[in-house]
Amino acid sequence: MQLPHVPFAIAHRGASAYAPGNTLAAFRKAALLGADMWEVDIRATADGVPVVFHDAELANGHALNQLSRKDLKEILPSCPDLAEVIALAAELGAGIYADIKDLDAALSTLHLLQDARINPVIIGAFNPEIVQVLREAGSIYPVAGLVPLGADPHEHAAQADIIHLCWEHMQRPQDELTTEFFIRAFGDGQQVVIWHEEDPARMSEIRTKPVSGICSDMPQLVNPFKAPSSYPFRIVCHRGACPIAPENTLPGLECALAGGFDYIEVDLQITSDGEIVVIHDATLDRTTNGTGPVSDHTLAQLRKLDAGAKFDPFFAGTRIPTLKEILDLLTRYNACAYLEFKCAPPAPVLEQVRNAGLLDSVFFWSFNRDFLVDLRAMCPEAQIMSRRQDYPSLTNAITDYAANLIEFLPDDDPLGIASLRGSDIRSMVAYMGEDDKVFEKIITLRPDLFNLNNAFAFSRFLKSF
Repeated sequence: MQLPHVPFAIAHRGASAYAPGNTLAAFRKAALLGADMWEVDIRATADGVPVVFHDAELANGHALNQLSRKDLKEILPSCPDLAEVIALAAELGAGIYADIKDLDAALSTLHLLQDARINPVIIGAFNPEIVQVLREAGSIYPVAGLVPLGADPHEHAAQADIIHLCWEHMQRPQDELTTEFFIRAFGDGQQVVIWHEEDPARMSEIRTKPVSGICSDMPQLVNPFKAPSSYPFRIVCHRGACPIAPENTLPGLECALAGGFDYIEVDLQITSDGEIVVIHDATLDRTTNGTGPVSDHTLAQLRKLDAGAKFDPFFAGTRIPTLKEILDLLTRYNACAYLEFKCAPPAPVLEQVRNAGLLDSVFFWSFNRDFLVDLRAMCPEAQIMSRRQDYPSLTNAITDYAANLIEFLPDDDPLGIASLRGSDIRSMVAYMGEDDKVFEKIITLRPDLFNLNNAFAFSRFLKSF
């Protein structure tokens, strides 16, 4: 296997930040996030069926290798056969990184993968005996030796084609990835794959190392989206990564930023005690387990609600975020935001944005025109959007409150967008669907920004455009 031009994005147990690990749901989300490979933990049942599960024991204490496949399915319906995962990978065009936990699963795993002929594939284990069995069996795939913390990588993985460093519990593991380490590994004819990483600052250092792959619970973080240099547009993620995680929540918003997209769009409401929170609807009923108007509740009351379980039980316990948490997230990712005033008035929002030093990183809009007029009076330097559809002419859309950004729809007159190119006023096209034909159309319009409900679908389209 040749060293890829960028590291393989290896989804650790699937996209396990967004679905239960080692489930078909996690692997499907990994595909949506653009992972190249899925890291799959493999064990064997008592009757020799390779299944996808990490631990040797189930939560009830039963040893997995003492259960038949039928019995395991009855106890744990979400545990897939390896064959099911391989079939899904073939369907979705993903590769497999097979982490074999049981010696009894080694040869059956190898045969299933070789019969499927999917690509790319890496097969390996922590246990050097399994590595040796795979090599002796004539694996057509690179064999990885997974190295636990504290073991010498060169000794532990001496028989492997790939050194897989499992150092995620170190504070600064990237400091151990020295030139000397790589010189020795490459001199021994070995490549390197590294631990699962979810910290954006560490990832920014790690992805520059000469590694073949990086595991992550958030696989979109490995090789984040970059617009082509010939057309450096920017992407706004409507309410975060809505198809992956609950809208207007920290998991959904961070998912979008981890994917390399420039802006997150959030909706701002005010609580009964004057705090600014992020939720789209004026009422709690649709997205949380609460009822009634947001503005009738204190922040403390809202923070007790569940804003994730209605989207997916995996996100149970997710809270309604505050504006401060969103601004902290922007700082962590050096990112931007589109802030929409719902019932939250401009003054307290502006104060928080200024205090965070992020005024240049956000733009504002609201259905309440008075809010925007007031904001312009309070802050002449604020970036404020207007919508072309709300005005009889583009000139009116610009001059009403001195807008800095005009939002268009895909079917709007392309001359309006073209007329703004090279000016101080930016253009943005908003599209909430996933039709490739519309994606192609809005690319030809060449706006400065795209406001999208599914930025990951747009990113996948661009790779084939």
